[in-house]
Amino acid sequence: MPGPATVSAANAKAKRLVEMTAAYRPLVGVPDEFIAADGRPRGHWLEFFAKLAELGGEDIARRFETVERNIREQGVSYRAYGETVDRAWPLSHLPLLISERDWAVIEAGVTQRAEVFEGLLADLYGKGELISGGVLPAAAVTGSADFLHPMIGVQPRGGRFLSLYAADIGRGPDGQWWVLNDRAQAPSGLGYALENRLNLSRAFQNIYRDMNVRRLAPFFQQFQAGLAALASRSDPRICLHTPGPYSETYYEQAYLARYLGFVLVEGADLVARDGQVHVRTIAGLKRADVIWRRIDSDFADPLELKGGSHLGVPGLIEIIRRGNVALANAIGAGVAETPALLGFIANLAGRLLGEKPILPNIATWWCGQEAEREYVLDRLEDMAIAPAFSGASSRALLGRSVVAGELSEQRRAALAAAIRERGADFVGQEVVRLSTTPVWTEDRLEPRPFVLRVYAAVGADGKFHVMPGGFCRVSDRIDSRAVAMGAGVQTADVWIAATRPVEQTSLLPRADSVSIRRIMGNLPSRAADNLFWLGRYIERAEATLRLIRCLARRAIENEDIYREGAATIQRLRKLLSDWGAVPVKPKSALSAQAFLNAAMFNIDENGSAVSLARASRRTASAIRERLSSDAWRIIVNLYEKLEDGVLPLDEPEILELTEKALQAVASISGLAQENMNRVAGWRFLEMGRRLERAVNTCAFVRIFGMEQAQGSDFDVLLELIDSQITYRSRYLVGVAPDPLRDMALLDPYNPRSVAFQTERLAEHIATLPVLKFDGMLEAPNRIAIEVQADLQTKVASGVTSDYVLSIERRLTGLADAIAARYFLHGANAGRAEKQVGLA
Repeated sequence: MPGPATVSAANAKAKRLVEMTAAYRPLVGVPDEFIAADGRPRGHWLEFFAKLAELGGEDIARRFETVERNIREQGVSYRAYGETVDRAWPLSHLPLLISERDWAVIEAGVTQRAEVFEGLLADLYGKGELISGGVLPAAAVTGSADFLHPMIGVQPRGGRFLSLYAADIGRGPDGQWWVLNDRAQAPSGLGYALENRLNLSRAFQNIYRDMNVRRLAPFFQQFQAGLAALASRSDPRICLHTPGPYSETYYEQAYLARYLGFVLVEGADLVARDGQVHVRTIAGLKRADVIWRRIDSDFADPLELKGGSHLGVPGLIEIIRRGNVALANAIGAGVAETPALLGFIANLAGRLLGEKPILPNIATWWCGQEAEREYVLDRLEDMAIAPAFSGASSRALLGRSVVAGELSEQRRAALAAAIRERGADFVGQEVVRLSTTPVWTEDRLEPRPFVLRVYAAVGADGKFHVMPGGFCRVSDRIDSRAVAMGAGVQTADVWIAATRPVEQTSLLPRADSVSIRRIMGNLPSRAADNLFWLGRYIERAEATLRLIRCLARRAIENEDIYREGAATIQRLRKLLSDWGAVPVKPKSALSAQAFLNAAMFNIDENGSAVSLARASRRTASAIRERLSSDAWRIIVNLYEKLEDGVLPLDEPEILELTEKALQAVASISGLAQENMNRVAGWRFLEMGRRLERAVNTCAFVRIFGMEQAQGSDFDVLLELIDSQITYRSRYLVGVAPDPLRDMALLDPYNPRSVAFQTERLAEHIATLPVLKFDGMLEAPNRIAIEVQADLQTKVASGVTSDYVLSIERRLTGLADAIAARYFLHGANAGRAEKQVGLA
């Protein structure tokens, strides 16, 4: 028999469970995922809360905080439509739990629906029998801007129009799951669903394991293999085509590219040439086999589709016609999302599959048909009215969707008149309140409506495989009928609780199935460009911070009371002004404190410390898939250190903040040196840093180390190049001009000297790929060797201001040569050309 201690612990556990769940009150008349129709908690939820109760209040709170902290530190973010600022990812502390029985229905229903839309797209862009046979009105298709005439008769590579399909579903008033929307254009949310799983499963690892939650990795494995199967060679180059860093879901796109091993590309990274699509890389054009697009179809090719598009690839459609590239999903697949089609799905399932829909969609009537239009108008107050097509004029009147009964009489009458005039632009839908799921609000559970997006992907076997879980959005409003990502909306991980232990699956291949390779890789030109400029921005920020630190120290020490010190301070201020840290001609003379605050925090000046930190973060955000979470976190922290705080700061506070910011910069450099593989990406980051440091050091030498310089200027130069200890240990006498110039400019052993930077630049450039194998030096290599040789043969006594300026200008020319050779945009794109001949 159990002892008293065991009984007491069991009673305490039961008490905590009762306290957690007793206060939960589901909405009357609305299905709830926690409470079943008979008023009792569902078994899988009861099991979850029983295990949660075992943890205790403090432990639960700590785990919730861990989830939020991890999301902040990893930089998981999104943007609501129309926003320009990233939001932190809003993950609910509780998962959505779905039983195996419910999931079996959902899985079968989503698979069936994906096959219906695959058959529909094949017919619409093929024989057109559904329209000619009267199953589907022509206007329900041709009214959509997503039905693209250039794709008619085009057979996609691999034979499938859909590689990835998603359905937004909810539970209706009768307890049955209903489809609310279909996603066939470029379904989003996969990466966020994966992030949700990683964060919540780590926080509640034991509960996750004990409940036998089905894993997500097998689905991604199938999707990855399915895309690879579309290619014509065994080791294909698969690209994820992103709209760019300003996309609302760019974080997700970068995350998925890194997770699946795909190349993240923008439209400018791709070029159509010689019947193929190529990626612009530092080694020239490299063939793209498969493109997973995350842009809308009509932006894909400005030659045949939307002419003003800067997101697409000119000539892409012609290459698709030739079958030389595979796109997932096929161009034109977005027509499947047309709301006007929802009223015909049951008939389509019967015609295409000979089956009834397993998952019905929300009852929909397209008002382009007379009987359906009159039905909607007769019951207008009970209907939700939505645009029938994405580009319809009704969007200006409605936006997304309205419940007619909630409109004023005047607006409802105007809506009715619009439906009578152009009924084809509208659909009427049944008003359904969404099922609710428990969320943790402060210290209690509350019901909230949710929408679940479920994904089906084609595997290597050519069949659809459904992800066991999905992307769940939870509203902050009790009466929500649709949930879109925005302020107040949360997301939730989705757990399919199995009755038996699940198989452990990983995307890592078997050890014996991979050939070991040690290669630099073909770095896309845009990634090289961004890494190069990230290095330059970080180094530029460091140089600016060092100048501010010098100025702050002298302001605190009040050196401007001395004539020599005052001249040095003026040189420091002038250089910061010339670099754009402060206005060149301020409205009034700035005090020392005001000048320092402006140089640090003036976001309107591109050369201020905070602007350079912001530029570093912006550039880093464009290459998230190539940065570790540690590197990203430090770059973000650098910007936040300079952005936050109550201004103005006094000189000691600015000095302290400058020291902290310089430590962050040093951390970024340390991570690059210790953690990044010595491949092309690291070299371009290093080249940007080395080139910027060389140019800045030349400026320091010209201003603080040449003919007009005085003793206090020499001290500043040593401080700026961080060489005080080295100089004083090498030279026992005071600071002299020639030794100082040698150390700053010519010394190949000083990691701050110009000679050291040019030596590293020459080494990096020499390892990069060439376009022509004719033995001739390319421009960047030639310039770097020339500057390096000049510095190696120069003596300090012969250094003049004009000589330093000439080195500075040649280094700027080297930056231009690097950009022209490796950042292959526009007409600069070229293939590597091997020379053939006998020696």
